[in-house]
Amino acid sequence: MLPSPPADAARVNLASTVEVNYWCQTLNCTETRLRNAVLAVGPLAADVQAYLQR
Repeated sequence: MLPSPPADAARVNLASTVEVNYWCQTLNCTETRLRNAVLAVGPLAADVQAYLQR
């Protein structure tokens, strides 16, 4: 079961543990991969998702 969606579903907020867990589950990735993706392409969820699907 996924945690509650973040307040801003268009952005990945790495400062919130709850949101990091949400995005890791939603995007099926580790926290390290999520953080690296945000560093590479920025916090927009669509960009992060596209990056992780490469």
